[in-house]
Amino acid sequence: MSERIVVGMSGGVDSSVAALLLKQQGYDVVGVFMKNWEEDGEDGVCTAEQDWNDVREVCELIGIPYYAVNFAQEYWDRVFSYFLDEYRAGRTPNPDVLCNREIKFKAFLDFAMQLGASRMATGHFVQTNAQGDLLRGADPNKDQSYFLYMLRSAQLQKAMFPVGGMTKAQVRQIAEANGLPVSKKKDSTGVCFIGERRFKQFLAEFLPAQPGDMVAPDGTVVGRHDGLMYYTLGQRRGLGIGGCGDGRSWFVIGKDLAANRLLVAQGEDHPMLYSTLSVAGGLTWIAEAPIRTGETLRCTCKYRYRQADQPVDVTLQADGKVLIRSLEPQRAVTPGQSAVFYQGEKCIGGAVVEQVLDAGIPNGRI
Repeated sequence: MSERIVVGMSGGVDSSVAALLLKQQGYDVVGVFMKNWEEDGEDGVCTAEQDWNDVREVCELIGIPYYAVNFAQEYWDRVFSYFLDEYRAGRTPNPDVLCNREIKFKAFLDFAMQLGASRMATGHFVQTNAQGDLLRGADPNKDQSYFLYMLRSAQLQKAMFPVGGMTKAQVRQIAEANGLPVSKKKDSTGVCFIGERRFKQFLAEFLPAQPGDMVAPDGTVVGRHDGLMYYTLGQRRGLGIGGCGDGRSWFVIGKDLAANRLLVAQGEDHPMLYSTLSVAGGLTWIAEAPIRTGETLRCTCKYRYRQADQPVDVTLQADGKVLIRSLEPQRAVTPGQSAVFYQGEKCIGGAVVEQVLDAGIPNGRI
């Protein structure tokens, strides 16, 4: 009997091709669609319905059984509650990293084992090996290792990433050549499992907005904000501030939660947007910790997805948090976002930024 692999299928082209490739390689493949959000879309139609239809059509075409499983309660308890708490605290969370750890590679992995699988597979653009290392995807424009840094080696040893060694163009070519109906389906860019919604309107359904003043560095009130939760560090669009003479755009440089004020300044390179020191918590090492308390590791870091690798020194503090010192000034390091660490092609872990210590480097220079 061939090895059973359960594939997490989203209805997109990546997971569909992952299932197809595993089937062609002779595995006993089962497709599973995860529904993790109960609410209907803005037009009253369930946003997951089309994705589920696409999963069924693909599975029937390639000849594998398929199931749907509902993890809505787990998603709310383990991911979405955290998401709301972070926004409530004035931070900008990245729910996808927690979603991967708690839902796709925990709840779903457990479900796959119950179906008799030895391993699970997804359409992520990452690679792994027998040791459970997390390696970048072959397509640098699609590499998703940033979103998987919260996993551990034990989880990765039970995971397969069939499209991780390909480019997106190659994945679409395989889908088209095999007649998959999702070959030209656009990529999803929404929040994990919630989908592509009008984010401001969506967030307002769960958190009460508290409008307040937008304040320039000299204390001048230059506008009004709709609620601090709607803004993030470095943001330019949607501020609605104009008519200030010199034509330079305004940017968010901080939040004053106590006074409910949004701090803004003119100029993309304003000093308050730049820093070199930050503290991050919720530390995760994929394998064995490379440093002990008080020790410093030289590696590279991404403070946001798609950012080029930045050289940093990471020091493990006695409280379990890390002090991250960037060798070059970083723009808009944002509390709530993840700092993800790399050594070459290997993603070794990461942490969630809690505090920026030295914002205000003139012109982005030390």
